[in-house]
Amino acid sequence: MHEFDDFIEECDRAPRLNELSEFFSTTASGQAGMPIRPPQLERRFFPLDLTSKRFSALHPLRQGPFDKHYLSSIPYRFEEECRMGSAILRYARARKGKLNLYTLGTAEGTMARLIGELGKGRVETLSCSPNIENLRSFYAYGVPPHAMFFHGPFHHLTSEKIREDGELRKFGGGFDIIVEDTTFQMYSPNRFDQIRFVSQHLKANGLFIFVEKFKHEDDEEYRRRERQKDHGFKARFFSAPDIRAKEETVLTQMDRNEVSLPEMSETLRRFFEHSFVTWNSGNFYTLVSSNSPENLDLFLSKLHPAAIPAEYVYDDLPYRLYPESEARRLSGRSWTL
Repeated sequence: MHEFDDFIEECDRAPRLNELSEFFSTTASGQAGMPIRPPQLERRFFPLDLTSKRFSALHPLRQGPFDKHYLSSIPYRFEEECRMGSAILRYARARKGKLNLYTLGTAEGTMARLIGELGKGRVETLSCSPNIENLRSFYAYGVPPHAMFFHGPFHHLTSEKIREDGELRKFGGGFDIIVEDTTFQMYSPNRFDQIRFVSQHLKANGLFIFVEKFKHEDDEEYRRRERQKDHGFKARFFSAPDIRAKEETVLTQMDRNEVSLPEMSETLRRFFEHSFVTWNSGNFYTLVSSNSPENLDLFLSKLHPAAIPAEYVYDDLPYRLYPESEARRLSGRSWTL
C-alpha cells in the first residue's frame, strides 16, 4: 500500500475533509441545507415495472437529511437514482450467485441499503462516509439486511482494512459493481489516482459507475446549464439566498476539482476498454465502465430510458465514450500504464 501513501495524504488535505467539513456535517444532520419541500418523483417519466415501483416507493421512507438536500439540488437525480438502483437489482437477478456492491461517499448510502433490502440476499452492499451523521442516518431505521456502512472517507478503505476487519472481510474478493457518486470532485481533479486506488476493489469483470459534474470547454455554456439547474429546478426547493450561499461556500471549491468529460475519457481509457455515457442532466453525467463487454451489455440492457425532460439532456444517450479499438486493455490487473 505504500504506493498510495502520497495519494492518501493528498486526500486527507482535500476540501471534503477540511474547508467543506462543516457544510457536510450540518447538512447530514439536517441543521442546514434542507429543502422547502421534500423531493418528489415525477411519475409521468417513471417506468411502471414492479422493481421500479418497489424501489421508488421505499426510497422516500429510508432517506436521511443529506438525501433530501442532494436529490433536490440536481435536476431529476432522484429519478436517476431509482432507475440505477432498479437496474442493479435486475442485473443481479440475471447473474449467477451473489454480487457485491460498493457505493463510495454516497452520504447515508440509501440506494445501497435499498438494494440490499430488496435484493433479499442476491446483493451484499457496502457504503462509506466520513460523517458520523450519515452513519446515524444509515442505522436510523434499524440494522439493514445485506448492507454495511464504513465510517470513514473512501481513501481510508484500503485493501489491508478490508482483510483485517472481521465484518468487512466478506468483501475481500472484490466488488462486482462500484458506484462513485459526485465524490471525487470534492477531493481533487486527480482522477487517475482516484480511479487507480478504488479499482483495487473492483473485480476483473466488474462495473465502475461514475456520477460526476463535468467542466465544459465553453465556460458560458457551463454557466448557462448552471442557471437552468438553479432557476428551473432548484428554485422549487430552495430560496434564492440559499442557492447563492451554497454557490459561494461549496460550488466554488467543487469547481476547482472538476474535470472535463474529454479529460475523464482520457483517464478511463487507461483503465477500461469500454465506457458508456448513460445519463445527462445539464453538467452532470453518469458513466459506466468495464473490461467485460458481456457484463456491460447486460447491465445496459437492464436500464430503462432516462426519466428526465428533454430540455435538461444535451446528448443522445446512451453512447460509447471512446472507440473500443483506442482503449488500452489492462494486462493482469497491472497499473503500469
